Amino acid sequence: MRKTVAVLFGGQSSEHDVSCVSVQTVVANIDKSKYEVILVGITKDGKWLLADSLDAIASGQWVDGKTKVVFSPDATDQSIWLIRGENAQNIHIDVVFPVLHGLYGEDGTVQGIMELARIPYVGCGVLSSAVTMDKLYTKMLVDAIGIRQAAYVPVRKSELSDMSATIARIEEKLAYPVFVKPCNAGSSQGVSKADNREALVTALNLAAEHDRKILVEETIVGRELECAVLGGEDCKASGIGEVVAAAEFYDYEAKYHNAESKTVISPELPEGKEEEIRTAALKIFKQLDCYGLSRVDFFLTNDTNEVVFNEINTIPGFTAISMYPMLWEAKGISKEQLVEKLLQSAMARYND
Repeated sequence: MRKTVAVLFGGQSSEHDVSCVSVQTVVANIDKSKYEVILVGITKDGKWLLADSLDAIASGQWVDGKTKVVFSPDATDQSIWLIRGENAQNIHIDVVFPVLHGLYGEDGTVQGIMELARIPYVGCGVLSSAVTMDKLYTKMLVDAIGIRQAAYVPVRKSELSDMSATIARIEEKLAYPVFVKPCNAGSSQGVSKADNREALVTALNLAAEHDRKILVEETIVGRELECAVLGGEDCKASGIGEVVAAAEFYDYEAKYHNAESKTVISPELPEGKEEEIRTAALKIFKQLDCYGLSRVDFFLTNDTNEVVFNEINTIPGFTAISMYPMLWEAKGISKEQLVEKLLQSAMARYND
């Protein structure tokens, strides 16, 4: 008998469109002989709707759907309600696959709904999802295990009312150029580089449009390297991939709209650095209490070949150019096998 998997996509974050691409790859690689798939789309304004097909997702027509989806928080139900007009249908759900990037999807909020409902779900739990979504708290926890990171200064949006004092505090610790990032945005949304005080003011105001907490970091000049982690207590690290950005840094535009940006699987690295990165990725994954999947990003400095942790993504992209599935394909795990492993790990967590 087939199990029923609800696949969540879209969402209210700035990465809504990326999610709508990722979900098509995930669903295309779910074994339909084992699973019945229910597509649940979340519009940019937060409406949960039933999507009829992948074609409807590709065209964007799903946002005009008339069937609402409501997850029951009742742990004895483990179900969703499909509501259309005065008609309502209750469907048991065996497992949920969230393909949601960024806020209100990758940050523990959706995971909390699944925990209340006691429905198994792919990926990290509430705590690790929330912590890893927040760049500041990620840094604080990774500091505790002694892995090198960029030096940083945290800034709250409320502090921008006294911009002079805020700028002085940043300049006291960091030299230009610096990177300015919203703590809780993804896909490099709201991230910018500041080469001087005037640019820093602009960058802080831009980041504040995306979050009330901001991270200002020293600039690390080096190669951008990524490692995929898969599993639970017995997690494994993939090989290494390298991002070659067409722009000055790998921002949203360079990542998704510039054909000259590319990824390289198994790049040539100085001796010992691949294993150092793989070991660090596993340590970070465990320190942040991750489960299922994550992509851990690093720099390798140009001058000293030092490995520097950059960030972690707990629901990494599954688009045609996404590093996570490509890294596992290089290790002999196809996309279909990868999706199956993720679904099985989700259900195993609830059977332990």
